[in-house]
Amino acid sequence: MSTNATDIELITGCINNNRKAQERLYKKFYGPMASICLRYTRNQEDAIEVLHNGFLKVFKNIHMYDMGRASLYTWVRTIVINSAIDFVRQRSKFHTHIELEKVDEPAIDADAIQRMSSHEVLLLVQKLSPATQTVFNLYVVEGYNHREIANLLGISEGTSKWHLSEARKQLQKLLQTLQV
Repeated sequence: MSTNATDIELITGCINNNRKAQERLYKKFYGPMASICLRYTRNQEDAIEVLHNGFLKVFKNIHMYDMGRASLYTWVRTIVINSAIDFVRQRSKFHTHIELEKVDEPAIDADAIQRMSSHEVLLLVQKLSPATQTVFNLYVVEGYNHREIANLLGISEGTSKWHLSEARKQLQKLLQTLQV
């Protein structure tokens, strides 16, 4: 999504604290941002809290948006993801200090996942511990590498790798229990 004339109008309105522009921006990005928040939280209420905190940051900092660096969608998405990370950080500690350089990755049955709805997969991911869920989302869904995750979360790359491996192990077990 690139920044277009409508986005520029929205941005200008939001900078001027125009409530209608803020409402339109919120409605425009509500669906995709709510989905992101659900991936990082355990329930709807927490997801809405993260979403609202993210949009508050968007409105507070919209004057800093630079359309030359990213589309409006990408900028809002980055703020929402960072809000989700802040939320997880406040609620849990990334206190696993296991250093792993090479991890044997457990295999997850791709056919089992293909047969599941996105809602069923989301429910499985939400069963992971908050720290493990966050690393899994950042790596698998958002496409961050372990170095970037380590910097975002203030953990080592090895701890990031451990959480990803742990997520895969737990998801594999959960999938096996569903197939029985």
